[in-house]
Amino acid sequence: MTASVFKIIILIFLLGLTAGCRTPEAFRRDVDAAALQRVTQTRSQILEKESKFSIEKPGDTLRRRLLQQLSLPVAGPASLGTGHLLEIPHWPEPGFPAAIQTPDTHREKQASPLTLSLFQSLEIGAQNSFEFQTRKEAVFQAGLALYLEQDFFRNKVIGQVQQLFSADLSTDPDRKGTRSSMEMTSERRFESGPVLTASLAADLASLLFSGGNSSLGLLGDASLSIPLLRGSGRHIVTEPLRQAEQNLVYAILEFEQFKQTFAVAVGRQYLNLLQQMDTVDNARDDYTRRQALTLRSRRLGDAGRLKEIEVDQSVQTQLVARQRWLSAQEAFKKQMDSFKMLLGLPPDAEIRLDMAPLRQMEKMDDLHRDPEVPGPLELSEQTAISLGLARRRDLQVAQGKVFDAQRAVVVAADALGAELTFLGSASLGERRTITTADLDNARLRTDKGVFSALLTLDLPFERTAEAVTYRNRFIQLEQAVREVQKLEDTLKIEIRSRLRELFEARQTLFIQAQAVALAEKRVKSISLFMEAGRAETRDLLEAQDALLAAQNNLTAARVNYRIAELEIQRDMGVLMVTDTGLWQEYSPKGSF
Repeated sequence: MTASVFKIIILIFLLGLTAGCRTPEAFRRDVDAAALQRVTQTRSQILEKESKFSIEKPGDTLRRRLLQQLSLPVAGPASLGTGHLLEIPHWPEPGFPAAIQTPDTHREKQASPLTLSLFQSLEIGAQNSFEFQTRKEAVFQAGLALYLEQDFFRNKVIGQVQQLFSADLSTDPDRKGTRSSMEMTSERRFESGPVLTASLAADLASLLFSGGNSSLGLLGDASLSIPLLRGSGRHIVTEPLRQAEQNLVYAILEFEQFKQTFAVAVGRQYLNLLQQMDTVDNARDDYTRRQALTLRSRRLGDAGRLKEIEVDQSVQTQLVARQRWLSAQEAFKKQMDSFKMLLGLPPDAEIRLDMAPLRQMEKMDDLHRDPEVPGPLELSEQTAISLGLARRRDLQVAQGKVFDAQRAVVVAADALGAELTFLGSASLGERRTITTADLDNARLRTDKGVFSALLTLDLPFERTAEAVTYRNRFIQLEQAVREVQKLEDTLKIEIRSRLRELFEARQTLFIQAQAVALAEKRVKSISLFMEAGRAETRDLLEAQDALLAAQNNLTAARVNYRIAELEIQRDMGVLMVTDTGLWQEYSPKGSF
């Protein structure tokens, strides 16, 4: 009967143990789901809209396709991504991480060179950029940390099974036997401070000789610990959980801020590249014009109609123009390599850009014919600063950390007090070993139980370390407040600076548009005068220099104004950027 009862108990225990034995993949999937749920819920609350979040990258990224389809050199499998690594011995999850196939805007076979628009570059950067992925993982890790803190207050169950053979030679006669035992322990921490622990142990002690006696041991044990002074109260006990919740909020806000910064960085480099491409085109056209002028000067010189010194001037300026063209090309290549690194693409992949944004910016000249009419984003200083103070994510993080520092003061003050703890325990039944295998089976009887209650008072005579921590918390609070003030002043300086840059860029755009028109008129006029023999070669060369400079300055003014528009939206925190990297610009009239 004893063995049968124990077998039933051990069978139930083993069934529970089997149900609890899970694969690493199952653990990972559960943790992923828990973290993503917390991230998604918190993001929806912060952004006030439903949003999806994932740290899984497409297995078929543009970076990998460029490397493989163009046969670019790589250092090894890691160059193609985690899904292409060779599994090492004892790998816990065969096939993971795999080359996950998720929607990719640019999945078709890539032509070489690949032409990218501005919006395609934004999307590609969100999918391939190393830093973008790292920032997303930081949000996910904050979700994991929150899940771990929440786990601190869940029911926890620990199970253990033992099979022991022992021999006691100190008795007469000797005792040799076995003990099969199992123990289940459950613990629950409450957010108000108490800790409840309960355990149930079952033993079956059997002698191998001396009649083969056996006895069943049962022991139920429970304890309750309640802090009454120091360390008590929901606001103290749950402070690590509260901080983990705040850290997740901060990670999300910082990611949203980063998306704006990253999108503007991509836009700035893309537009600067277009400007440099235009500089290359202008340098090429200038070189072509100077080639034609040199040929004409040579013919006139051979005919005795032009001084040799003027012919030499044409040749010299042609050489300078060629060098300028070559230097512009090299500068473009260098900027392009930097742009590809920003997007997370191989630097040796050949890429072309779409000139459409530059052509669209040429239409801005019509919008700024009157230098006194401000652009749509040239808001009043007070309005722009008010928007920034209300919407900047990094300022929201800094303000949240002030509240964190205040809570840290409260927790540190609590640690200075006396500690009063109530501990109650109850124990029913008895364990069994081979030395007690002759006893009757144990029973869980309350009239035979052992009960105790303990009240412990730890007087606050020695709290030096806690006092130092308490004082430091006030210093940290002051530092957090100063950080908000510093960031607020920086924000105001940035916005004021951007407004001045917008104004200056608009004025420059108006001036340079006029300068190009005058330079073109000057070149045309001097060319006609030269045909009539009323101008020298040097006059035309100077006019061509002025035209080239005016053309480059006009393109720079267009690009600078457009970049300033993007940067002021970023600095005011009103540039909306999706998880795919695309932006939605702010309109003062219709908001977004």
